[in-house]
Amino acid sequence: MSSSSSAINNEKLMNDLRTVIADAEELLRLGADQAGDQATAWRGRIQERIDQARMTLSHLQESVVDRAKAASRATDDYVHEHPWKAVGMAAGVGLILGLLIGRR
Repeated sequence: MSSSSSAINNEKLMNDLRTVIADAEELLRLGADQAGDQATAWRGRIQERIDQARMTLSHLQESVVDRAKAASRATDDYVHEHPWKAVGMAAGVGLILGLLIGRR
């Protein structure tokens, strides 16, 4: 699996978790005026699941940030070790983009 595909999957997972958390919180608010032991137990379970989802989302975000920082450090190290290769690659990408834009 490529790095960009993994990043897209992680972003989708984070968005899905945010949606689940928001939906669960809305259900919890709607059921707040329900009384009884079953309703209290239900609200407790929902709140526990919301907390678990938030924790998972937090860990996932930390993982994505850590990977982005590592990629940034690796890129920075490469550019410092091979400055002319980096300049050549940037010039090549710029040339290709310029040609593609100029075709319009």
